[in-house]
Amino acid sequence: MALKLPSEADKWIAEYQKKLNESDAYSEAGEGWGIGFNGDFIFEIRPDGTYDGESIYLFVGVKDGECHDAYVTDDPDGEDWGFAFRGDYESWKQLIDGEVDPVEGMMDGTFDLDGDMQKVMQYSQAAVVMTENAAKIETEFEY
Repeated sequence: MALKLPSEADKWIAEYQKKLNESDAYSEAGEGWGIGFNGDFIFEIRPDGTYDGESIYLFVGVKDGECHDAYVTDDPDGEDWGFAFRGDYESWKQLIDGEVDPVEGMMDGTFDLDGDMQKVMQYSQAAVVMTENAAKIETEFEY
């Protein structure tokens, strides 16, 4: 059964955490991430011409190849994150559907990144594997 975005974002992000933690590829690619620095993320899905609701904020706590926390938050500024990855709803659809590479999306301006770009580039394979795991979730986009 498909999980709906945005209305079931809480269930979707819980499933995402499960997928990451079941992924040997993520465990390997993410090894060392967040050691000595805050590697936690805020993912922001912004309204656009397709989706006109409020921004959706997903906290994803990752360290050393494991996802230790994942949830929807209404207050991203109240969270302790090291990186924020932001994009429009339609861009997130394309990312989750495998039509956009996360690293290329940052480079071409499809997505904005707050945080140490050098660290992200160093762990670019982990970013790709994270996206691949998102694509494994049966997702129904409501807009």
